[in-house]
Amino acid sequence: MISTETRTKSTSRSMAPAWNNFHVGRDCGHCKWSRKVTPKLTVSSGQTVTFDAVDSSNGQLNPGSDASAIKSLDLSIANPVFGPIFVENAQPGDVLKVEVLSLQVADWGWSAIIPGFGLLAEDFPEPQINIWSLDREKGYAQFKDMRIPLRPFLGCMGLAPGNDDELSTVPPTHHGGNMDCRELGVGSTVYLPVQTVGAFFSCGDGHAAQGHGEVCGTAIETPIRATLRFELCKNQPWVTTPQYQTPPLAQIANPLPDLGTYGVLGVSPDLFQAAKLATRNLIQWLVSTKGLTHSEAYIVASVAADLKIAEIVNVPNYEVAMTLPLGIFSK
Repeated sequence: MISTETRTKSTSRSMAPAWNNFHVGRDCGHCKWSRKVTPKLTVSSGQTVTFDAVDSSNGQLNPGSDASAIKSLDLSIANPVFGPIFVENAQPGDVLKVEVLSLQVADWGWSAIIPGFGLLAEDFPEPQINIWSLDREKGYAQFKDMRIPLRPFLGCMGLAPGNDDELSTVPPTHHGGNMDCRELGVGSTVYLPVQTVGAFFSCGDGHAAQGHGEVCGTAIETPIRATLRFELCKNQPWVTTPQYQTPPLAQIANPLPDLGTYGVLGVSPDLFQAAKLATRNLIQWLVSTKGLTHSEAYIVASVAADLKIAEIVNVPNYEVAMTLPLGIFSK
């Protein structure tokens, strides 16, 4: 794997092995947020760790997979995270600062419609998969006449809960988890509230590109190598849920021209329904004007379009916008 063009200028548990090379390999995957999972290494504040993570299918999909592979997915082992690492001197009430130094994606990825999953699950009952070839040198993935810019990030970064619960890695929590926030790329810093002694940090779910909302339930899912730096912060009581800081947009490479966006508004007294309406309308625009099938348009909306709240005060109706950068259609 090589880097994409995205750039920016104690207790008995502490007896986990402290390695000199600070590397977490693909054999360290697990599918629960839990302080019962044995730490794979111990680090001190200020140290850097490299993680190698398989894709969110946990290796069940590959470049040769077709829609039949979606039907046979074992979802009980999907969305693995890698670790955990034990952070020396971390106590409940502290904050773990995580700096994203480097993200290296594979040369392929996948997006899928998984029956029963996604914002419009009732509209798309049949499985669908798209295998992407990722041009890491040029910085985009090609799909028909569209180019999707690569903007890699980790879908999952999180800590163990403060009790003996074993939580699924699928939903996010107040201490991180499957946040699927595309802002958390190279140059970003994430702040996570520590819940248990040692913090127990894990990460995974590599994404090569994703729109805000990830509406079909998948991004461009890919194996990823992440290099992260950790710092333990005291006396930051305002961090009770994940918080983050991003680099200036000018420091994030975009291989495509900025041609503005096309957007649609969903209007409803329910924000969830407004998001559905906006997504359905953008899909119809892609089908009618760009020659995509409904399933292809749904996947494109998931990996390239952004859901955002446009208005939330003019009760009883709220507005959710979905926007798509027109630069992806440039020749």
